[in-house]
Amino acid sequence: QVQLVESGGGLVQAGGSLRLSCAASGLRFSRYNMGWFRQAPGKERDFVAAISWSGGITSYADSVKGRFTISRDNAKNTVYLQMNSLKPEDTGVYYCAADGKAYYSDPYYSDRYDYWGQGSQVTVSS
Repeated sequence: QVQLVESGGGLVQAGGSLRLSCAASGLRFSRYNMGWFRQAPGKERDFVAAISWSGGITSYADSVKGRFTISRDNAKNTVYLQMNSLKPEDTGVYYCAADGKAYYSDPYYSDRYDYWGQGSQVTVSS
């Protein structure tokens, strides 16, 4: 049974930092491209960042470029999202997702992903 478990969310003031973690089990993690998405209240789930299975390729939404960094540790079956200079508009539930396709392509589309975590709430106060 595949499980993706996010942690590290919470309440932070604008300008602060958080690091999200997503621990994977039940899958060959090193063969999966991984992504982070977020969903604000009343809005659709949006792409935030993605990383290829090797860690060699990363992608970011324009809104987070230069502030967020995605990374992974295949030995620990974990993907991370370091979030700096947080803004109130970064508030939402953050989900990690796993894509088992052979090629790293179109990471922006949620339909590409096979498995999803339960989400972790991030709230940024102004």
